[in-house]
Amino acid sequence: MLDLHDGADPLNRRKLLSIGSLAIGGLSLSMLTGARTAAAGRGETSRLETGKSVVFLFQQGGPSQFETFDPKPDAPAGIRTVTGISQTTLPGTFFGEGLPQMSRLAHLMTVVRSFQTGNATHNIRPIVGPESQNANVGALYSRVVGATHHKTAMPTNVVLLPQSVSSDVAPGQGRGDLLSTGSLGVAYAPFIPGGSGQLLKNMRLNLPAERFQDRQELRLQLDQLGKQFETQSQFESLDRNQQQACEVLLSGSVANALDLSKEDPSVIARYDTTRFAADGWPRAQRGKRGYYSGHAKSLGKSMLLARRLCEAGCGFVTVHCGYEGVWDMHADGNNLNMEDGMQAVGLPFDHAVAAFIEDIEERGLADQILLIVGGEMGRTPRLNRNGGRDHWAKLSPLMMYGGGLTGGKVIGQSSRDGGEPIDGRLTIENLISTILHVTLDVGRLRLEPSLSAISKFAETTPFPGVA
Repeated sequence: MLDLHDGADPLNRRKLLSIGSLAIGGLSLSMLTGARTAAAGRGETSRLETGKSVVFLFQQGGPSQFETFDPKPDAPAGIRTVTGISQTTLPGTFFGEGLPQMSRLAHLMTVVRSFQTGNATHNIRPIVGPESQNANVGALYSRVVGATHHKTAMPTNVVLLPQSVSSDVAPGQGRGDLLSTGSLGVAYAPFIPGGSGQLLKNMRLNLPAERFQDRQELRLQLDQLGKQFETQSQFESLDRNQQQACEVLLSGSVANALDLSKEDPSVIARYDTTRFAADGWPRAQRGKRGYYSGHAKSLGKSMLLARRLCEAGCGFVTVHCGYEGVWDMHADGNNLNMEDGMQAVGLPFDHAVAAFIEDIEERGLADQILLIVGGEMGRTPRLNRNGGRDHWAKLSPLMMYGGGLTGGKVIGQSSRDGGEPIDGRLTIENLISTILHVTLDVGRLRLEPSLSAISKFAETTPFPGVA
């Protein structure tokens, strides 16, 4: 929080260090502005970014391909979807019955039926994993364009958890380190807004704004503290970045983007998924009932906030359900079966994604924002004895929309039992390449020696339809 004092309580080193110290992983706002300055100094930001953004809706727990985008209606009972099918706007293409709203928008989507994560463990792949050198995928983007947007100061890599938009949901329980940046450096870790509105409080000035109008005077006061630092160079670096942190706070652009109360109430109502919340699912035990209601209460608002962040200059937004198990439909006493699970989790998912797509279409942002929907794995071709599906590494459902892609396509084909690709196999490496091709000018990226660690990700072939 910005913490400046004057008069009888002069600035000291400890208080100076607190300027701009927002909770961005373990980072301060001044560290982010410093990273932005470094990128701008190299001239990379203006030359390499395309201006497009990615929203990755991460379905941790592993969604079922059969109950979502590849229902296999002609397969035997025990393999085909348990929820029935929904005819989409694409002739001959069906989704699971639990996705009626998305089915009506299928002509705008790209459905991938040959995506394979090679992963059957609860973690946060492909957001963070060996394919991305154990760095958050958004950190790869931030390393190129800078940690904050060069005009709006919006962090370029953001993770939204349920607590980012709802203060009355159960704390999330997930696995993996969303803040991981591998060898890129902590300055490129994602910005994770906190719950209960504290982030917005942190982004407002504690003292009246008029005290900061004379920024030259503020700079002179900071200069006087230089002798308190071990070296002059250390002080000069801190001074410059702290000044930028103050400017970010004064601008209010980041706080405004994060404040849903500034959105049109009719739009908020359109995204709202709280009506799908139910705390009493009979087969959900050991405290997980709140996870399902928390997912329903927060998902729509998270998708709305993701759109606002992209409009304000964020290049990569991860919308994380926050709960490891909501898509983990084993029917094992701790998790719902497929039928109940698609009621508790699938209905708010269907509504939130459909609201997002319709909103993006109406705002003319379809070329500017790419939506990716997927998880760390898929589910077994055959139902278990309790009506659930278990972990499966050989095939994972994936859907994309926008970002300049031509909609109405089904990429690849799975086997008759929905267990593995038989045509057009695609992997996490292809997905990361797709993200970079959409958000960055990869031709110029390859010419930057200092970015060789990033440019090699673009050498992999992206998904069909991506330039």
